[in-house]
Amino acid sequence: MAFTIKTLGTVATYINGRAFKPSEWESHGLPIIRIQNLTNPSAKYNYTSVSHEEKYRVKKGDLLFAWSASLGAYIWKNGDGWLNQHIFKVLPNPDITRDYLYYFLILVVSELYAKSHGTGMVHITKAPFMETKIPVPSLPEQERIVARIEELFSQLDASVAELQTAKKRLKVYRQAVLKEAFEGKLTECWRKEHPENSLDDYWAEICKKKEECHNAQHYQMKEVMTLPELPDGWKWVCVGDITSGPEYGTSKKSLKVGAVPVIRMGNLQNGEIDWSDLVFTNDIEEIKKYRLKPNTVLFNRTNSPELVGKTAIFRGEREAIFAGYLIRLNQFDCINPEYLNYYMNSLIAKNYGNRVKTDGVNQSNINGKKLCTYPFPLCTRAEQDQVVYELESRLSVCDSIEQTVDTALQQAEALRQSILKQAFEGKL
Repeated sequence: MAFTIKTLGTVATYINGRAFKPSEWESHGLPIIRIQNLTNPSAKYNYTSVSHEEKYRVKKGDLLFAWSASLGAYIWKNGDGWLNQHIFKVLPNPDITRDYLYYFLILVVSELYAKSHGTGMVHITKAPFMETKIPVPSLPEQERIVARIEELFSQLDASVAELQTAKKRLKVYRQAVLKEAFEGKLTECWRKEHPENSLDDYWAEICKKKEECHNAQHYQMKEVMTLPELPDGWKWVCVGDITSGPEYGTSKKSLKVGAVPVIRMGNLQNGEIDWSDLVFTNDIEEIKKYRLKPNTVLFNRTNSPELVGKTAIFRGEREAIFAGYLIRLNQFDCINPEYLNYYMNSLIAKNYGNRVKTDGVNQSNINGKKLCTYPFPLCTRAEQDQVVYELESRLSVCDSIEQTVDTALQQAEALRQSILKQAFEGKL
């Protein structure tokens, strides 16, 4: 295609938003458009009923570019609002269309990130941004390029939607499998083949261990939900009945560098310990008191409502202690830790937790006493082992499919960038 090389600074006018102060925020008037309102459509707005310079007014269809914190180009799709600082309102010159410039800005965002400054809230300086080169063909050619981009993006979006639907179905399937597992349905055939499998002796062993605990307590489930019916050889007990008592982790401040990792709530990911983002301790007394043993199940007691109640197994990969926002369940050795971990992440346990948790302004909490009242579907250790086997044989296939879907989603995003790159090189 025939085009002229120009710079971003010469193809449009860029109006930076107004620096609204918190004291100017109101609950009515026109919305103040901040970066979070661009990146998250459901983010809360602040408002102002005061009129400001017209150049700060944003109308439906305006092209906006966030140049700080989270770089990106956006077409404003809502009604009138006032533009906050760190966002440009972009007014294209007559020789360039809005949509052509919009797609080009999306393409160069990654390049602009490389030129950004700052370790916390990154931002670009004006000179590198304005000097970024852009190929400018004729207006008809720009329209053709935009039409082709949107055609290909529409096809790509349809594929991404199918992949996202597949992920949702996998999530539903996981919970369906967990539900069947803890209602005894996955091991129905196994029980028929093992008629000697009796819960009485096993439950007596657990009760004996409980009585031997210091300050042993017995717990009662709160009547907040109807529990599924269990098969013969199973019974509902409380989580507190199969543990020596929950323990909270250390409340001492952690270090960026140290001898022993401190497992925090963010390290509990998909039932496992994520070792990628760690803090540490050098305190010998803390290490002695809170040292984790292999096969320990950790419970996240406080966080946002969707994250409270997560669990993960510490498998003893390395020495570690745990932070105060976590609870160590201390299940008896005769309880399969994998069985307990899977169950605590099932909908039965989640629904119970949602009913007994304490809600705060920004987070929820489930303390040790409430955790001990959780219903627990008890079967013999032999059947617990079989339940885990049945679960893992099914969920491993699910994990493999999900990994394939995630890879395809990553490839789709790379393809999106490839489409834009080819478009502005005249190769579409």
